[in-house]
Amino acid sequence: MRQIVGKYKVITLCGSSRFKDAFMEAQKRLTLEGNIVISVGLFGHSGDDEVWTEGTKEMLDDMHKRKIDIKLLISRQQITAAKIDCRSPLHT
Repeated sequence: MRQIVGKYKVITLCGSSRFKDAFMEAQKRLTLEGNIVISVGLFGHSGDDEVWTEGTKEMLDDMHKRKIDIKLLISRQQITAAKIDCRSPLHT
């Protein structure tokens, strides 16, 4: 399903928080290309220790699912240190 908000595509980034730098690069690139980007808020596997406090991980996991629920276009990021593979639309 491809829908647009105004003239902008909405893209939700998904993948492991271990790859913070790749997420930040993808978010920057996609934003500069004229997209609205919904992304990860905290990177528990990359040093954001607040993720591991009681109840926070569960809340963030649920928020991630809600971001997907409100998506208009999913660009699922299979992120590794060397590669970003965007596929659209994916995720349930």
